[in-house]
Amino acid sequence: MAETTATPEPCGCSCGCNIAPGLFPWWLVLIWGFLALIIGIMFLTTPGMTTVIFITFLGAYWLVGGIFSLASLAVDRTNLGWKIVLAILNLLVGIIILAHPLYSTVILLTFLIIIVGFWACFTGCVHLFEAFTRKDAGNGILGIFSIIFGILLLIFPLISAALLPFIAGIFAIVIGIAAIVTSFAAKKATPAAPAQ
Repeated sequence: MAETTATPEPCGCSCGCNIAPGLFPWWLVLIWGFLALIIGIMFLTTPGMTTVIFITFLGAYWLVGGIFSLASLAVDRTNLGWKIVLAILNLLVGIIILAHPLYSTVILLTFLIIIVGFWACFTGCVHLFEAFTRKDAGNGILGIFSIIFGILLLIFPLISAALLPFIAGIFAIVIGIAAIVTSFAAKKATPAAPAQ
């Protein structure tokens, strides 16, 4: 028996996305697009406050996750050691973030930038290795740019962390606009319900 898989068709809008019609209701994509647009505007207009609020919600999420992880031990005791360690880490990080949201925001964003910087250097080295082994100039150029980007992030982590909310805001606005356009295209492509 041959197995068939459904491949998503383009949504019909000019953005070239591959969202399958009917995967999500068009109105849900529209709401998601407006929320992303609002969050993007908030990141661009009040980056400090929005980032602190975002990190505070993250701390509350980790705190609640730690509580639920400990509570789940009453029902499921598999991997007991790992669950206890992760629950305690979640609780500690959540409490620290909620107690010191401003310091936590700076530390978390800087830590994230440092991780991205090391990752960019690593992937750049991988691209350079591929460029030398396969004689591929494109991989070499990509590797050089990736290493330069990673080194800049590692040299200036605080400046990079300060710019991160603006980058997130621009990204959220682009995603929001794309989702809104896609939702209207999906609404147009949705067949009308038959009259009864």
